[in-house]
Parts: sequence; C-alpha cells; structure tokens
Amino acid sequence: MKVALVCDWLTNVGGAEKVLLEMHQLFPDAPIYTSKYDPKKIDWFADADIRTGWLQFFPTCLRRILGPFRQWYFSRLDLSKYDLIISVTGAEAKSVKSGKWLHEHGKKSANPRGIHISYCHVPTQYYWQMQDEYMKNPGFGFLNTLVRFFFRLLIKPLKRADFKAAQRPDYFITISKYAKEQISKYYKRESVVINPPVEIDEFKMGKSVKMMRPSDGYYITTSRQVNWKRIDLAVKACVMAQRKLLVIGEGPEHAKLVGLAKKSELVEFLPVVKKAELAKYLAGAKGYLFPSLEPFGIAPVEALATGCPVIAYGKGGALDYVIDGKNGVLFPRQTAKSLASAISKFEKMKFNKAKVVESAEKFSVKRFDKEIKEFVNEKTK
Repeated sequence: MKVALVCDWLTNVGGAEKVLLEMHQLFPDAPIYTSKYDPKKIDWFADADIRTGWLQFFPTCLRRILGPFRQWYFSRLDLSKYDLIISVTGAEAKSVKSGKWLHEHGKKSANPRGIHISYCHVPTQYYWQMQDEYMKNPGFGFLNTLVRFFFRLLIKPLKRADFKAAQRPDYFITISKYAKEQISKYYKRESVVINPPVEIDEFKMGKSVKMMRPSDGYYITTSRQVNWKRIDLAVKACVMAQRKLLVIGEGPEHAKLVGLAKKSELVEFLPVVKKAELAKYLAGAKGYLFPSLEPFGIAPVEALATGCPVIAYGKGGALDYVIDGKNGVLFPRQTAKSLASAISKFEKMKFNKAKVVESAEKFSVKRFDKEIKEFVNEKTK
C-alpha cells in the first residue's frame, strides 16, 4: 500500500509534531508533504523523506498570514497515486485531494480507490473557535492594526474555503470529545476520537528532583509560551496565592511572563529541557497547572504519568483525562482568581500517586498505534 503523510508545517516542536512522528513510525516509508520544514528547529525527522514546495522559501515569521497560500498549495498537490493519504492537521493540510475524491468529481486520478484520512486536531482555530482571540492579538506587533484590517476583510471567504476543504477527506479522526464537537459544529462532519499518543512509560520513570527552594514544594507548567496558552494565568495565580511555580518553555510571550512575575522569587523560569529531566521536574511537583483551552493537551498527561496531579481549566480536551478529585482539580473560569482558588482547594485534598499514574495509562503510544492500525485496516479493505 502506497502511503503519504501530510502536515501543515514542520517549524517547531509540539503535540501535533509528536502525533506526526508516531505516524512516521507506523509508516516509515511514507513521504511527508508539508508547506515548510526547518530541520534546525525540529530534528525528529532526520530519517524521513520530507517534501516541500515553493512555500519553503517564505520566512517562518510569516506563517500566520500564509493560510490562503497553504490551502492553495495543498489543494494542488498531486497525491492521486497513493492508496492512502493521512493528513495530521489543525489548519490547511486537510485541503489535499485523494484519488477517490478526484475520481468522484470527474477529475483525472491515477488511483480512483485512493482515500484520505484526516487526523484533525481541531477546526482551523484562527477562522473559527479562536477568531476573537486572534483578532485581539494577531502576533505581528506594530503591524497588528494592518493585519486586523485585512483579516476582517477576508474572514468570510477564508471560512468558506476552509469549510469546503474540510469536505475533501474521506474520514476524520480527532483527538478528544471536545474536538469532535468542534468538527461537527463547524465542518458538519462526523469523526472518530483516537486520543494522541503520550510516552507514558518514559515519564513513569521520572523520579523527584530537588529544587533550589524545596521547603514547601512547587507547582509546574510546561508549554510553548504563546498568548493563547494562558501561562500568564499560572504566573498571576501563584503570585496571588504566594505559591512557588516552575515555568518550563520558550516563546514570544517569555519576556511578558517574566515581567508578570515581578522578579518574584516564587516564580522560576527554565528553557526547554530534555525528556528525562522534564520527567524529574514533573515527578517532584505538587501539581501541574494547565490554564489553556486546548483540544487535548499532551503535556498534562505526561505530568499524570509521573504521578503529578493536574489543575486544569474545566473545558476542552482536559475533560478527557482530568477527573475532578481523583487525579486533579478543574476550575470553572479562565481567570487567575479562579485558578488561585483551585490551588487552595487542591491543597486540602489528597491524591493517590499510583491512581494518578494509572489514569494516564489509556493514552499510551501502544494504544494509539493499535487504534490507528485498526481504523486504517477497516477503511482500506
């Protein structure tokens, strides 16, 4: 069976890239088609056949405004010779056309039986569920006003084009119940939930590491430091509650987060660390703070695998793995005050570490591989 993998871009390290990496392990001979690849930023795919096109020549910093061009690029890739296309996407890679789609629409197709399965994290967020957040801060500094003007001007045709592209995959898989609801709401498509793979066994090996100021423990959060991840809420809540916080990660919001900490000795920042070291920091923490609204969130499950309970915003993908009072606490409003109250509630509770670890087991890589293989085998009979 000839297989092709497709993804939006490969310019950083995150949950989407972890899913793609596992797909690459399952289908090692499949080429990976993408809009832009930066091997200096992500070195996981050194053994893969990465195929890019003319969008490779655009600077990475322009990625956010290249959505229409990516859609045009992916929709015109000739992948009709493949028996199976798997797109791993939260944006435009779903625009590719399978041999079956081309045949059914009266187009020339090298393989009329070739199908497209889209592993879709969520509908394109800057067009749909996070449109307002994007409008508030497009992320272009002094050019934000200009970007907002053109975004308002183009948003309706962009949405129509994105919806049309979402009708092309033969089947949808998604990452959580929340994402399934979003795909149904915005794309009018049914999807099957197969939660992302989490390296449970590797994080279970994490053992507590002593911190510089370990007298009463610390909380932890790990993430790309971008505005919609809401790491600012974790910093504000811990300063408000006078609790120690370790923030691991990097990104454009870093300077702002350091400023919010106000040189407080309660908040410590570390850059991205290796997996083994991260596991130790997670295992030594009192709790993991997850204030973001995300379709899933692999990092909190990694924390659970070390026995670290999670304090999460009670909406989105977190509801698939955080059970209030069992392996963590859910807080109702996406505010620093609500998170600080949840920390206070959390500290009055006791958690069984073995049970916390057990709650992460069902998100293992082995489980993901099994479910993906079963789905693919069923659809390619």
